[in-house]
Amino acid sequence: MPHTSLDVLWTPAAIGDIPLPHRLAMAPMTWDRSTPEGVPTELNAEYYAQRASHALIVTEGTQPSADGQGYLLTPGIHSEEQIAGWRKVTDAVHAAGGRIVIQLMHTGRIAHPDNTPHGRQPVAPSAVRPAGAMFTASGPLGMPEPRALSTGEVAATAEDFRRAAAAAVAAGADGVEIHGANGYLAHQFLSTNANRRTDRYGGSVEGRIRFAVEVAAAVVQEIGAGRTGFRISPGNPFNDIEEDDTRELYPALVRALVPLNLAYLHVAHVGDEELLDTLRGLWPTVLVLNRAGADLPTRAQDIADGRADVVTVGALALANPDLVERVRSGAPLNTPDPATFYGGGAVGYTDYPALAV
Repeated sequence: MPHTSLDVLWTPAAIGDIPLPHRLAMAPMTWDRSTPEGVPTELNAEYYAQRASHALIVTEGTQPSADGQGYLLTPGIHSEEQIAGWRKVTDAVHAAGGRIVIQLMHTGRIAHPDNTPHGRQPVAPSAVRPAGAMFTASGPLGMPEPRALSTGEVAATAEDFRRAAAAAVAAGADGVEIHGANGYLAHQFLSTNANRRTDRYGGSVEGRIRFAVEVAAAVVQEIGAGRTGFRISPGNPFNDIEEDDTRELYPALVRALVPLNLAYLHVAHVGDEELLDTLRGLWPTVLVLNRAGADLPTRAQDIADGRADVVTVGALALANPDLVERVRSGAPLNTPDPATFYGGGAVGYTDYPALAV
């Protein structure tokens, strides 16, 4: 069956309160290039502004609190200095005609004390050490067993997301995306191996989705549903996550989120087409789809088929700051260089060439 043309990508859309000129957006990507204090820099502002022609920019994961940091050189949105740094970014993107939401990412147990400002033990739903190593200034180190959050601390962590959302809007962002995917804190609560709690935040599907729903509700109450998105990655085993009930869990989560009238649901799709179709049928507002590894005609077909309203791309947006212009004109694309993805400066970040004007 032939693919649809790419023309469907270029029709206008809206995500909640945010009008979009087309439907090709930029996925969140963490490249570890903020200051050690988690402050975005002029280099970050340049990077995002270069990519302002995307329908929407979803930023790299940004910690809502000091406890939310897991990696080196990731930005935060919980101090005045961080808010001022993000203001440089949002101003630059808006000046270039773009739209930007800050992704709120608490890494939970995917962390190492050496990477945090306070050096504390990571926190998580349960005291279950994740497999794998974390890169630190001393090299790769095993991640320690996290400390299980108390019932009261879980609710307090939802409040951290609320404050971070307010800070993001104060920094000029058009909204926020709550990171409920890829093995980080909200996803840890959803999982059956990282969450072994016996209180109201564990056990049943209803218990395991509770934290994610409370975070979303707190953010909506603070900044409005039209500025709030939520990202999920059903069945993604990244960061030592196990989910043995995805076809029960994710429809339950989506049904619980529906009454909040969020601006969008962002699905990082890893292959269960039947589940994706179920979630599309349940979700009444914009569904943003990140189909890992798919080419642009396949992504356009998802819009044509009604499976998605907006699609996001990752490494292609890194390597092609003017991806929209290149695709529209049929120009060749730059190739991403994985050797320069993480850390460092302008090389492999802001020096990918744009088309000659």
